[in-house]
Amino acid sequence: MCSREAAFKVVRPLMSQDCKEARRRAIGLYRAFYRYIPYIIKFFDVAKNEQDCRWKLREYFYKNACVTDVRVIDLLVIKGYIELKEITNSWQQKGHIIRHWCPTIEPKRTDFIGKFIAGTD
Repeated sequence: MCSREAAFKVVRPLMSQDCKEARRRAIGLYRAFYRYIPYIIKFFDVAKNEQDCRWKLREYFYKNACVTDVRVIDLLVIKGYIELKEITNSWQQKGHIIRHWCPTIEPKRTDFIGKFIAGTD
């Protein structure tokens, strides 16, 4: 019988070498978004104040606070910087910004009356 040994593949990091560096990059992204919030409100004419935008930004970062893998953190930071670049270059429009507060997906009705009124069976 052969013994089964776990073989681990050593992967290269995307940008950060350790968690400390990944955390520093994530905080840099947070600060960049935080500083750009007044311009987002001004240029995109968002009907939210700065405090609401800051709470939404904080909510997105707290949602991913439990991630510990350095490569995943780097990937999320890269996606965040892409999002910021799209906003700063006006590649995104007002609807893209507002979608963070107004989800368009309505939950489907599960009760009999709700299905009957919606016309689904």
